Parts: sequence; structure tokens; C-alpha cells
Amino acid sequence: MSSTVVNSPLRRVAVAGGTHGNEMSGIYLVRHWMQDPTELHRGTVTASPFLANPRAVEKCVRYIDQDLNRSFTEEILASTDSDHDAHEVRHARQINQQYGPRGSVNAWDFVIDLHNTTANMGSTIIIMTPEDHLSMHLSHYLQSRCEDSSSPCRVIMVKEMIRDPISLITVGKHGIGLEVGPQPQGVVKADILTRMRTLVNCSLDFMDLFNQGAEFPAFEMEAFGVLERVDYPRNAAGEPQAVIHSKLQDKDFLPVNPGDPLFLMLNGEEILYDGESTIYPSFINEAAYYEKNVAFIKLQRLVFSVPAIRVKN
Repeated sequence: MSSTVVNSPLRRVAVAGGTHGNEMSGIYLVRHWMQDPTELHRGTVTASPFLANPRAVEKCVRYIDQDLNRSFTEEILASTDSDHDAHEVRHARQINQQYGPRGSVNAWDFVIDLHNTTANMGSTIIIMTPEDHLSMHLSHYLQSRCEDSSSPCRVIMVKEMIRDPISLITVGKHGIGLEVGPQPQGVVKADILTRMRTLVNCSLDFMDLFNQGAEFPAFEMEAFGVLERVDYPRNAAGEPQAVIHSKLQDKDFLPVNPGDPLFLMLNGEEILYDGESTIYPSFINEAAYYEKNVAFIKLQRLVFSVPAIRVKN
């Protein structure tokens, strides 16, 4: 393990809901907190809630023109507005100016982005890179405080799949995405909303402890690294010819070994996993990914050594 990493205090923290306008738990919570932010107050930090894509929220759709959470590319943020821009392109620039600019000293200290998934993923923390030691420690804290046998809290590292920053959490100096499910699009479920609420409050507890000077020791943590996106089998016209196999459905993060079934063809044929090593699928049969030609995301298990951290004096 390396020596202790020193980080600046976390003063400006943003909590985003409605990045996708039909993922309802974050929308309900952020609307509530915008009216009464008391719950987001701690001794050393107060989080600011905001709706990331209000127009999509109003229409209860994932997005208006294009996915907002794929719109924070360097090219988009560096360009000036034009009359031909998609709604989310303009809005990404506005969010970057308000909570960034990304990579600058003025960027907000931490961004938490709230999402729901239709997949059976429980409580999943999305981190851009293991080099974000503070977000790794926050994730470890959430696992120690908010996880139980009925609701595991897993971490996905997306660095290898998304080498260029494209998501909202990259606007801040640090950030995590919370994927909580399963929950249908356009629907809110009390248990899923409560779990998300607990994760946010636990995150703020961690930040308050960090700001007060608590030193968090080094540790090793298991996380899942993204290998690739897997599409459905298709015919020559590009139409799907299979569905997720019943033996894979709802088995997010569980091991799939060579020879295990992945898809059931509409003619009754089974498509088996023909790889050479064990994989761990996630976002299995995610409703929002049909348009992205993604049946599931293939993961590998990794172990990261995370150094100790403390606040800068």
C-alpha cells in the first residue's frame, strides 16, 4: 500500500436526479430535497440537489434528443452552442458551467448521480477510475454500512470501457453514480427509493467524517471491471433473433462459465457462452439498453489496493 493520500475538504456537493427522465427514485428524492433540503445538511457539508434533465422528467422519457449521460464529451463541452444542437448537448454544457468546469479548480468537489435500472442489480456504485481514491473510500464505506445479504452493494469500474469522459459525474472533481434496482421505467417503488435514500445519506455521513479529519485506512476492495458490451444475436437485417435465457435472467453479478446458456433463439435453439474464462454479467436485459444494442455488459472480478486518505489540514 502507498502512503496516505491527502485530499481537500468536500464543501460543494451536488446530488443529481433525473439525468434520465424516467428513472423515478432519484427524481422523487431530488424534488423532495429541493423543497426541503434539511436531510442533506451535515455539520461540515450540505449537498445541493438538482434535476439534471427537467424537460425529460416532465415528459417521463429517458431523454429528449439524445442520452444526457453520454453527452459530456470533451468535444461537446468545448464547442459553442448552435441552433442545430440537441437539447441534451446544450444542457450538458450548462451543467458543466454550473458544477464544473470539468478539470478546473472551480469544479464542485463531489457529484452523486442517481439512477434506476430495470436489471436485478441491487445497489451498484459506478466509479470512473480506481485512481479516484476518495470515491473508492466512499464506496467501501457504503459497503460496510449499507450492505446486507438481501441487498449487496457492488462496485463497477468503467474506465476500460469508457476511456473518454462522457457522463455527468465527470464534471466534478470526484463522483459516483448510484444504480439501484430493479425498478421499471416510469415507476417508483418504495423499497428501491428507500435504499437509494439510505445510500445518499450514508455518503454525506462519510463526507462529514472526512471533513472533520477522520483518517480512513488503506484497504483492498473487490470491484468489477468492464470488459465489453454484448449484443443480442441478430439476423442479416439487424433484427434481434433471441432473448435473454431464463437461466441468465436476473442473475446480475453471478458467475457465468463456459458452456452456460446466454440466449434463447426464437427457433428454440440455446446460445451458450463460448468464452474461455468466467465472466460476471450486469445490466442483464436492461430496458434502456435495447436501443443501444446491448443485451448485457460483461464484467471481470478485480481487486484494487486503495491507499489511506485524510483531509488536507
